[in-house]
Amino acid sequence: MRALLVDLDDTLLDYSGGVDEHWAAAVHACCAPGGPVDPARLVAALAETRRWFWDDPERHRRERVHMLAAWTHIVEFALARLGQAPDGLAPAVARDFAARRRQAMRLFPDTTASLAELRRRGVGLALVTNGDAGQQRDKIERHGLAGFFDAIVIEGEFGAGKPEEAVYRHALASLGAVAREAWMAGDHLEFDVGAPQRLGLRGAWVDRAGQGLPDDSRVVPHRIVRSFGELLAARG
Repeated sequence: MRALLVDLDDTLLDYSGGVDEHWAAAVHACCAPGGPVDPARLVAALAETRRWFWDDPERHRRERVHMLAAWTHIVEFALARLGQAPDGLAPAVARDFAARRRQAMRLFPDTTASLAELRRRGVGLALVTNGDAGQQRDKIERHGLAGFFDAIVIEGEFGAGKPEEAVYRHALASLGAVAREAWMAGDHLEFDVGAPQRLGLRGAWVDRAGQGLPDDSRVVPHRIVRSFGELLAARG
């Protein structure tokens, strides 16, 4: 392995942990006691709305680069399901949720040591992440990740995101690497494994939950690991 492209959220950073609890806490913090919106009903509506909102690929691509606005839209749609006007509640819940998520996010325990060891071995490293420029850059700086990487490609800054070929090609060029000597690692089968493989990279799927490949998966990773640190044993 001479070069490694790495995803951020749910690969190096625990992004999804506690998300349901954070939504529930934000709703209960922002809904006035005895007010027109029942917090329990709104939490339930949010669970359905979030799945619907993010399951549409085009909406996912469009909205993920403006996450606070996306979360506000999700609350607005959930309130509409309950027959309630958004008024000022939707942005209040979205802001409260965003603050809770930011405070709770942590690097996975193996992240820092693994990145340091890869640097020691002389592996060229590029961080390749989709999403909101401000939020992704904030995560990188707050958690001290920037110094480990020779290149950082953030969708909201670069103007394109995974699985567009330009993203991986730009990361490789920034490392001075070619596809056949590079790997990409991440938790998303298509964005972090399938698309890079089609360009000639090796793909490592980080399956932290140990769920295994879906039965209908058309993507076959070169490696499946339960933690980012397991990649240190990769050979290419």
